[in-house]
Amino acid sequence: MSRDEILQAVEEMSVKELAELVSAIEERFGVSAQAVPMAVAAAPQAGEAQAEAEKTTVDVVLTSAGQQKIQLIKVVKELTGKGLKECKELVDKLPAPIREGVSPDEADDLMKKLVEAGAEVELR
Repeated sequence: MSRDEILQAVEEMSVKELAELVSAIEERFGVSAQAVPMAVAAAPQAGEAQAEAEKTTVDVVLTSAGQQKIQLIKVVKELTGKGLKECKELVDKLPAPIREGVSPDEADDLMKKLVEAGAEVELR
């Protein structure tokens, strides 16, 4: 399959199919599709690096609702256990924390579910 044929196939995929493809690529090649911010300042001091390494919990923050807002509200409701009205307000007022102080593994699972619903998510 040529590069153009691959790009053509990707263009025809739905958001859900693309999310599944990204997950499959991450698993098969042991990589992450998550954007890595470029360092613009000097490297962190040794104490800062150690504190970052010791961080055992992360916050899952919704940064963009994407095109399928209703589907995203349903997913947020499922993940947070909040009411429909509260979830709509959360999705309308971005960036918004979805879950705070969760393990990195749980955060990855939450992020995948939100991305499948068309959202953009950041782990802090």
